[in-house]
Amino acid sequence: MLKLAAIVGPTGVGKTNISVKVAQSINGEILSCDSMQIYKGMDIGTAKINENEKMGVNHHLIDIVQPHENFTVADYQKKAKELIENINQKNKLPILVGGTGLYYQSVVDNYHFFPQKKQEAVRKKWEKKYYEKGLENLYLELKKNDPEYANKISTNDKKRIIRALEVFDITSKPFSHLQTRQGKTYNLKAIGLYLERKYLYEHIEQRVDKMISKGLIEEVSELRNKGYDTSLNSMQALGYKQVFSYLEGMITYDEMIKEIKKQTRRYAKRQLTWFKKDNRINWLNVQGYENNPKLLVEKIIKLIEGVSPRV
Repeated sequence: MLKLAAIVGPTGVGKTNISVKVAQSINGEILSCDSMQIYKGMDIGTAKINENEKMGVNHHLIDIVQPHENFTVADYQKKAKELIENINQKNKLPILVGGTGLYYQSVVDNYHFFPQKKQEAVRKKWEKKYYEKGLENLYLELKKNDPEYANKISTNDKKRIIRALEVFDITSKPFSHLQTRQGKTYNLKAIGLYLERKYLYEHIEQRVDKMISKGLIEEVSELRNKGYDTSLNSMQALGYKQVFSYLEGMITYDEMIKEIKKQTRRYAKRQLTWFKKDNRINWLNVQGYENNPKLLVEKIIKLIEGVSPRV
């Protein structure tokens, strides 16, 4: 059975830096498990790792599509599975790192996705409803028809909300019921990193301030100048949507900052709720290791020994 490790948890908890140190120590390669880091040109708002921070560790599934290109969770799953096999063949350990629960689950539970083809008339019907009534109304409609799937995705995920409504319209079956687990595929060791809410929220506040100072507004402005807008799923990403509203004059600078922080806190809460449902994950409180991060790395390595092809 193929070997696989995972380091998951909410945004702002420090997964990126810790995972690099772990990968260096155990001959690993990292597979990003982040639905927004796949997009080119979206670096600051997604806290994308740079070349220096990689410390020589191979990273995959970052910068693989343009912001306007369609990329589904099934696409992610296919690429991830191929990489996991290739990395195992090199006698190295693939490590899934990120906070997108749906991406994580698609790989570790080997989900089979419903291959129903799109029907243009049905798609147009839901697109029309979106423009007439707004995304919140569509999300409530999805929650009524398929609460299980609605609870799994973001309230801002226009693409997945419309897709699930489209499938329900065509089949009269909830989208969640058409996604089935195929059984155990990997020898998996999963680590979850977390902070108590007070400290996590402090980290999030600092993270948002840092993104703004590093040039998030300029990054979004550049994307806007290229013709991208909030009709794209990529531009619904945390931070990007709010900066777009600011650039369009819909909200003030202070309102933009406040909204980014609020929505990021909400997202972190949803991430924790998602991952806490997986009893395979071994949870570690980062707060207890802040003065000694090396000890946290050693603890993670110990938890995944037996899977790791340590050098």
